[in-house]
Amino acid sequence: MPFGDREDELWEAMKPSFKPRLVSDPNLKYAWHLVNGTGPFATRTPATSHVRGDARATLARVVRRTPEVLVKVTGRKKGAKHLAAHLDYIGRHGDIPLETRDGEQIATKEDAQRIADEWSDPLYWRQGTSVSAVAMVFSMPAGTDPETVKQAVREAAERMIGDNHDYLMALHTDTPRPHVHLTVQAEGVDRKRFDPRREDLFRFREAFAEALRSRGVEAEATPRYTRGQGRAGTSMALTQLRARIRSGASRQPTEADLRQAREAMQIALGKAEQPAFVSKTRARWQDTKRRYEVAAERLDRSADREDRRLARDVRQFIQERGSIETVPDRMLREAETRVREAQERTRTRPSLDQGVPRGTPPPPSRRR
Repeated sequence: MPFGDREDELWEAMKPSFKPRLVSDPNLKYAWHLVNGTGPFATRTPATSHVRGDARATLARVVRRTPEVLVKVTGRKKGAKHLAAHLDYIGRHGDIPLETRDGEQIATKEDAQRIADEWSDPLYWRQGTSVSAVAMVFSMPAGTDPETVKQAVREAAERMIGDNHDYLMALHTDTPRPHVHLTVQAEGVDRKRFDPRREDLFRFREAFAEALRSRGVEAEATPRYTRGQGRAGTSMALTQLRARIRSGASRQPTEADLRQAREAMQIALGKAEQPAFVSKTRARWQDTKRRYEVAAERLDRSADREDRRLARDVRQFIQERGSIETVPDRMLREAETRVREAQERTRTRPSLDQGVPRGTPPPPSRRR
């Protein structure tokens, strides 16, 4: 039986399905189609869908550890002053030219200020509160050709937002990972606001990965659980705070790290339980592994040598990832280690007289 005849189940394990949360919608028919997956949102078969692509090729890239693309929203710029400061930063104060949607290069601070004013002009009466632009970062691992990354970002941006939103790009190569800062005008031509959510970022990742592959660069965009990775990424602000602590510039732990450490210690002492999402993550990974095993069995029965080779790679991938570890799991492991060390110190310390108040100095030794 050909592998492509039953790839729906495997595809569900490798691509997420987002469930929208609707509070109210004046277009009830549109909302009904959106929730029920009918009309323009009807599920397409793999044979007719151009979005799904080839499940076998995606599976091969996952188990062979193809580099994953990174797409993040790094901030929302409010007003012309805030946006101009951001453009000055990503342009490295004039050292790196900014590229417009049409390919024009912006090299002077005055031109960047003019664009910031134009993008914020419709909001002049509420500049302090409304978002003028959304800042994003597209990144690839070290060793990827920077120019290819930039061209792939341009293609993804043109495909996703180019017909409605203006944008600026800046390529940075001052870190091992080549990355592109994409700043998108919030106000669209149709007056709709650009406000990307999780599903939007995932579509950006897919478009970015497809553009890279079309240029000969192996890249993939899959959820963490597809790869057996349980630790989520962190925000740019938290990453920068932790970098300051590692460099010695700051000695104050972040509030997020302190909170996670306190929660993990309560769990290690038996006074609390792991968050519900931890067990759900493990269950999802077990379901994903089951789907991978089924796919490996089908590939093994194929007459194609490459399919049988992929089946071996899938089984090796599963064997190397017997379990999945989330951030709470890691924090709990560290907390349990501290608890065991404290118990060991207590057992090896000489027992004190229960009748003596704590903190009383020991009596002086008598010498004969």
